[in-house]
Amino acid sequence: MAPLRVGATLGALFVVLLVLVSTSWAPLLTLDGRLADGLHPVATGHRGWTHAMRVLSDWLWDPWTMRAALAMTALWLLRRREGVLALWIAVTSLLGTALQQGLKAAVGRDRPSWPDPVATARYQAFPSGHALTATVACGLLVWLLWLHGAGPRWVRGASAAAVVSVAGVGFTRVYLGVHWLSDVVGGCLLGGALVAVSAGAYARAAGRSGVAAGAGTGAGAGTGAGTGKRPRKDPRK
Repeated sequence: MAPLRVGATLGALFVVLLVLVSTSWAPLLTLDGRLADGLHPVATGHRGWTHAMRVLSDWLWDPWTMRAALAMTALWLLRRREGVLALWIAVTSLLGTALQQGLKAAVGRDRPSWPDPVATARYQAFPSGHALTATVACGLLVWLLWLHGAGPRWVRGASAAAVVSVAGVGFTRVYLGVHWLSDVVGGCLLGGALVAVSAGAYARAAGRSGVAAGAGTGAGAGTGAGTGKRPRKDPRK
């Protein structure tokens, strides 16, 4: 399925979830509440495991860690003279942050509240900023590997690591009692839609302008990296 279609599908699913959350659809709230109520006693009763979840959530998968990874990637692209692609990555990341903050303010959903919390978080709940940022960062990094012609093993390995990271982020946020399940799902859907639309739009823009990956002067020039197509071998060789 083309990236833009994937983005449209994920975006439509996010809109449906947004409506359900905004209208306080009872079955969704019940599911969120039951899962939160089931996990909280585990979190309070297993302090060692909970500490590990906080380290993962607050350091390894923290949004600022993810943004730092994208920033370093953008600098690497600039060194390769792929300025357009570096800018594309930066704008996509910033757009994700803007959407997240705007929607949190617009929806105004409260986070779970506990008499004995194991973690705290600020701002509103929907969508989860951790889940959205992890999805955007991991998705863009996997896309860049594919775009630059990385081998199938590298792409599959990176994709597996991305799935584990995004799923791990979602689990830690619900386990720590700072998000509802639907907050995490919403963040993943919106982040996935943003990455897919960004990748599809870049391929179209690069195809129309005839520019390869970035500004057309980097290593990707002439390899079809800008459109996501691999070079064809000369049949005469």
